[in-house]
Amino acid sequence: MSNWLIYGIGFLAQILFSGRLLVQWILSEKNRRVVTPSLFWKLSLLASFLLFVYGYLRDDFAIMLGQSLTYFIYIRNLQLQGEWQKSPKWFQVFLLVFPVFIVIYSYNNGEYDLQQLFNNEDIPFWLLLLGIFSQILFTFRFVYQWIYSEKTKTSQLPVGFWRMSVLGASLILTYAIFRKDPVLFVGHIAGLIIYIRNIFIWKKQANESA
Repeated sequence: MSNWLIYGIGFLAQILFSGRLLVQWILSEKNRRVVTPSLFWKLSLLASFLLFVYGYLRDDFAIMLGQSLTYFIYIRNLQLQGEWQKSPKWFQVFLLVFPVFIVIYSYNNGEYDLQQLFNNEDIPFWLLLLGIFSQILFTFRFVYQWIYSEKTKTSQLPVGFWRMSVLGASLILTYAIFRKDPVLFVGHIAGLIIYIRNIFIWKKQANESA
């Protein structure tokens, strides 16, 4: 497959990821508090799928791992907001089954080489470990968000989510620089600014409530 097409998929995913943050940030500034619109999760779900495909096409296990861990959390947040139930059943089944089907189909046809993913000559083992650790940390923010939302029975983005976002994004930026990956670099440098801004909005919100 053409490198231009592969990078096109990756940049489209990052544009959608940045778009979700932009929407969330604008609405938060307007409401003077941190809000979580349903569009945030819809864009997240689509972008996650595309970035998983990008990671697969680049034989980058760190990217694939990060997206596979958050994909279903996005769906769960849409369920908590009552948006998931509004979509057609066939569409729900497609989103739930298709990513798993792709992995199983590719593996059974010899296209999905797990050994190759862990032994990519373009990625030194230490760099792969940095990428995996960064993605796990960055992904854990959504695990934290998911647990928090389950407790409150509402879809929320607490301040801990934004703090972990800043740390995780910083590490992924380091990985992107060594990996020479423009998709990861552009996507996370833009997000880092919004993560920091949301922390300031939350602090201001907390002071006004005190």
